Amino acid sequence: MNNDVSVHIGDFSQELRLLLALLEMEEGAGMTFEQWELLQEADWHAFIELARHHRVFPTIHRKLQELKTPHIPLFVSGLFQRDYYRNTLQMLALSGEMEQLSSRFAEEGIRALFLKGPVIAADLYGDVSLRTSCDLDLLVPMDRLARTEELLAGLGYEKDDYIDSVLNDWKWRHHHLTFHHPSKGIKVEVHWRLNPSPSKEPGFEELWSRRRVSSLISRPIFYLGREDLFLFLVSHGARHGWSRLRWLLDMKKLMNQSLDWEKLTRLLKKHHYLHIGGQALFLAARLLAAPLREEMRPLLASRKAEWLAEDSMFYIKRMINLHTPPLPKDVTRYHRQYLFALMSNRQKLLHIASFLYPYPEDAKTLPLPVKLHFLYFPLRPFLWAARKMFKKTGGADDRDPQELLGKPEEKKGA
Repeated sequence: MNNDVSVHIGDFSQELRLLLALLEMEEGAGMTFEQWELLQEADWHAFIELARHHRVFPTIHRKLQELKTPHIPLFVSGLFQRDYYRNTLQMLALSGEMEQLSSRFAEEGIRALFLKGPVIAADLYGDVSLRTSCDLDLLVPMDRLARTEELLAGLGYEKDDYIDSVLNDWKWRHHHLTFHHPSKGIKVEVHWRLNPSPSKEPGFEELWSRRRVSSLISRPIFYLGREDLFLFLVSHGARHGWSRLRWLLDMKKLMNQSLDWEKLTRLLKKHHYLHIGGQALFLAARLLAAPLREEMRPLLASRKAEWLAEDSMFYIKRMINLHTPPLPKDVTRYHRQYLFALMSNRQKLLHIASFLYPYPEDAKTLPLPVKLHFLYFPLRPFLWAARKMFKKTGGADDRDPQELLGKPEEKKGA
């Protein structure tokens, strides 16, 4: 298939074009004359900042080593070498922690699927040092969430209580809890869903039935099947605007594996992610020269996939970091509209309907005894209007979380 998809990159900075040129290079391949020009005229400080922002510096370090050219300043090679070394230590520490957690979960009879981190680095890159990760993400059944929390507390982890809830809305408005280990400096995110509402996704039992076993360490580590991993990575990357090229590099690596594209198409269509899968393929092809093959055509047939791919250029061109609030107002406004555009028609209806369900802010505006919390349903429009009026008169900005879709749910470089 033709890789010439309509994603405009003409206004990318020279450093971003160089970064993409290096990422699209296959092992052992040389650079074109145009790419050599980019290399010689680069602002290396800006280039280093880009590589760090996009979390692709381990791969860039390896590519620059392969080029063996005097046009790369020594301080650049030195900085990338240092970053690569630090990341390797971080990934080894995460691998050790993952092994310990897996052992404890097995002892407690808790089934867990590791979603990202070292297992994905080993699977996609063949080397844990070539992918960055700052935490461990795992998925457990909802009915084992409380026991998982107790287990982590017993291991010295402290829960980040950032979730406010009323009438158990946390079960569907959110999708993970965050735990930090103060002495180890490790963060663990425990998921009960792959994505927040209003996503439609496979249940835990279905995902578990298609699990794979990682050979990274001697103890069995379970993680997502290839098609389920594709669904998870595209939904996660799309929700964050593909604002880090590492997520697209993951997709390129996964596209080169032996995916069952017919099975994947059915899976994405069932859960309303077909257009998002197409967005990821368009971006990987245009930005990283990932090959498009005939079996991928069903994912690329939607015009919406092309439009969404173009929409994500807003994040990549501007080096936007959605994980460090507060965001500029124009970014917040754009991200809110972008997230709504990502949704299928069914998801949009569910999202709009969710405004009728009470929010924690309603309980803060008018505290009621727990047994009277059902009254927040008829009172919600009035409480929402009261907060809006208070804001207009100079009061605090007390917006509902879902009113600001662009509010980042994770403070990490996942």
